[in-house]
Formats: sequence, C-alpha cells, structure tokens
Amino acid sequence: MHPMQDPTQDPTQDSTTDRFYVLVNGESRPCTAETLLPAYLAVLGLNPRLVAVEYNGEILHRQLWETTHLRPDDRLEIVTIVGGG
Repeated sequence: MHPMQDPTQDPTQDSTTDRFYVLVNGESRPCTAETLLPAYLAVLGLNPRLVAVEYNGEILHRQLWETTHLRPDDRLEIVTIVGGG
C-alpha cells in the first residue's frame, strides 16, 4: 500500500480519475465511470455483433446493452461467436 493511501478507501476504485475495475473472463480490467457495455466491448477490441455477454452471472440480452453502465466489481464473461461448419 502506498504510504499516503487511505486504508479505508476501496482499492478497486480510484476517486481521482473515476476509474475502477471489472472482472472480464476472470481477469481484472480497468474501466471508467459511466461506461456503457458496447463502448467497453469496443475498448477491448471486440465487435459487439460477434459476442455474447454474461453480466454478473446472467446472460444479458442485447437490447439491454445500450442502457447497461458498468460498475465497480461487475463480472463479465464474454464469448466470441465463431462461424463455420
């Protein structure tokens, strides 16, 4: 811990930048406040049309993505859809 850091402050949040962490496929990843799910998928380099998302243990229907703001400690499981035969 940094010597000037408040031990009561949540380490998953950075109040100076409104940045926090979410769990993506088991890996902690940074995120900024007010980020919508489609924008976050783009930051991750994913095409939203080619993925399925589980949000905090529930499959999140695509029509809800545009209104889903990510929050500290959210858990995302993202699966890429692969075509072929």
